[in-house]
Amino acid sequence: MTGKQSPREPRLPPPEEPPWTLPWNEAPLAFVDLEMTGLKVASDRVLQVCIERVVAGELVDQLLSFVRPPDGQVGPHQAIHGISVSDVAEAPAFEELIPRIDTLLDGAIFVAHAARHDLEFLRAEYARAEGACTCSHYLDTLALSRRAFSAPSHRLHTLATRLGIEVGRAHRADSDVAVLRQLFERTVGTLRATTPRELWALQASRRVASPHILEQAKQAASDGKAVWLNYRPSSRSVQRFRFHVTAVRTDLDPPVVLGYLQHTRGRRQLRADRIVRIESDDDSQNAP
Repeated sequence: MTGKQSPREPRLPPPEEPPWTLPWNEAPLAFVDLEMTGLKVASDRVLQVCIERVVAGELVDQLLSFVRPPDGQVGPHQAIHGISVSDVAEAPAFEELIPRIDTLLDGAIFVAHAARHDLEFLRAEYARAEGACTCSHYLDTLALSRRAFSAPSHRLHTLATRLGIEVGRAHRADSDVAVLRQLFERTVGTLRATTPRELWALQASRRVASPHILEQAKQAASDGKAVWLNYRPSSRSVQRFRFHVTAVRTDLDPPVVLGYLQHTRGRRQLRADRIVRIESDDDSQNAP
């Protein structure tokens, strides 16, 4: 499912413990996409589920299955997802898939595009089966791509095409997960968070600065050395420039980084929530 709304992130941050505090090459990620009969969580049902559990970029386990709804019907969205009555006729009911879903999600970070929508459908299906989906936090490539890229649309396949990511059959769960994984990798590469928890902080609110970025900015001001900044102005692509940080104002909302551009000596006041990366000269040698 590639919903277009911007899901609200839970207010409380994820716990300061694994998997959220693990480096990316250790954190298990569960990439999720669902196809449904419609958009109403209370009445529509899941028709297809794809979950790929990935560690360090490698697929370690997966589930791809059609799902048979109780009435055997595929709903008014058949023209969108292309799933037919015959596709689901012999498929398992959702409750039969719960043990596999539990295994794939256990201890992993839930990743999806418009993630809250998919998670709400999972919770509703679990509740109908008298179970409980325990995922409380997630990473949402819809919210994160808006932090990383300037684009007229952040729909999954529209954005993927703009970024040169190969798009397969839209609105099929396995195809959408393949696109989702590539988009996620590109987004993480741009935002350059070191842990999932740092990335969650970037998506939580457009006015929330990453604690990691604030600490780096304070260190740069203390060192008195120029650093490289990747900065995302409003409605524009990320800019990269060399910057001397002179002060950090954390008493403002959002916090502000003060300093000047090295090449023009022009004074700048930068919103810290729009800084997506700070690098020293040594770090910049490995920058993309």
